[in-house]
Amino acid sequence: MHIVLVEPEIPGNTGNIARLCAATNTELHLVKPLGFSIEDKYLKRAGLDYWNLVKVHSHENFAEVIELYKEHNFYFNTTKADQHYSDIQFKADDFLVFGKETAGLPEQLLIEHKDSCIRIPMVSDARSLNLSNSAAIVVYEALRQQQFVGLK
Repeated sequence: MHIVLVEPEIPGNTGNIARLCAATNTELHLVKPLGFSIEDKYLKRAGLDYWNLVKVHSHENFAEVIELYKEHNFYFNTTKADQHYSDIQFKADDFLVFGKETAGLPEQLLIEHKDSCIRIPMVSDARSLNLSNSAAIVVYEALRQQQFVGLK
């Protein structure tokens, strides 16, 4: 699996997601601009000593990700989607795309990929879940569907 963070802003969230990636053998893709330095102490602390277990890719923009991995399925996580993440039949090399904490994914990206947008159900008064919690929910559902291959 692959997790893509488009312009993440909070180092602690990215660090937590890096730890999730380490624990699940999921590759992490960071799309610039980042709202922090890769050397940020909060990023490092949230990721603990798992950074050596994470395959991290850095991309200048999201178009670069699409071009490099055009043969893969992409699922765009947004509160604006109609279908639930649990409605998808995930494959091992799918990309789970998440937007920045304050604004989510760019509207144009959601329009261009409307049929691949997914959401996590929640009460209507809630704006959103924490980014690292959302990533964990979706990646573990994808891994569950694959019988947690390679995990003990």
